[in-house]
Amino acid sequence: MPTAEELAVRLSDASVRKIWDPYHLFEWPDELLPEDHWYMSPELISIYGTDVWEGLDETQRKRLSFYELVNLFSFVLLGERLLIEGMINRTYRKATRGAISDYLHHFVDEENKHMIMFSTFCNRYAEGGVYPEKKIAAPREMPKGGDEVGFFCKALIVEMVGDVYNVKMMRDARIHPLVAQINKVHHIDEARHIAFGGEYVREVFDRVSKEWTPDDLRTFQNWLAQFLVSSWGDFYNPSVYRDAGLEDGYGIRKMALAHSTCRTFREDVSADLVHFFLDVGLLDEAPQL
Repeated sequence: MPTAEELAVRLSDASVRKIWDPYHLFEWPDELLPEDHWYMSPELISIYGTDVWEGLDETQRKRLSFYELVNLFSFVLLGERLLIEGMINRTYRKATRGAISDYLHHFVDEENKHMIMFSTFCNRYAEGGVYPEKKIAAPREMPKGGDEVGFFCKALIVEMVGDVYNVKMMRDARIHPLVAQINKVHHIDEARHIAFGGEYVREVFDRVSKEWTPDDLRTFQNWLAQFLVSSWGDFYNPSVYRDAGLEDGYGIRKMALAHSTCRTFREDVSADLVHFFLDVGLLDEAPQL
């Protein structure tokens, strides 16, 4: 298996070959009407398979798919904003000199393009623009080096969960072609980010955890499990349901979070991510999603 530094060299070359411009790649229609198309694959919609979903007609489902997409784009965009801040702060450190710092430039450049891409869609077509972020409380104490490991774990959560949606939608002929194109462009870049981030977090965790006590490890594992569960909560946004014309947004959120079909969906989407965390030792058991 190549090291993170070896991967960085190859991924930098790929980023140069596949460079793109967010201002000229897409043709943005003057208007998109939520009821006119599918904007998210129905199977990815947060309440798919519930009684509430079964009670909607196709026009209502399409309208909901639009606001679910805006919510997904908002979740990824706001996560990438934090990634850019963190990656910039990590360039030129002793641990990231050379090829890794070179790749972080590409990483930041591509994440900034993604933010432009997602915010353009949300601000052009959704009346309320980007949905605001939900604050997730930071742990009071982390073991030495835990903040560094945690940063890259958070990056992987945003990227790997989002990429499952990307891959499904870029191949789905039912959804609006602009949405399919956005998801494909994002997936191509994110595949590189995930490859690098996975190996880098493995190396950092292997290095810093050697000094952790069993209690330190449990503290980190508990935080990571809680962060993953909390991140999934953002996919059940009461504002999405209200904007789509559904009453009792908080009631729908509560129902969906507890519904067995929705829970199975979260577990399926998170399967590769959780398997990676278990394999590395970042988790000791799969969290209850």
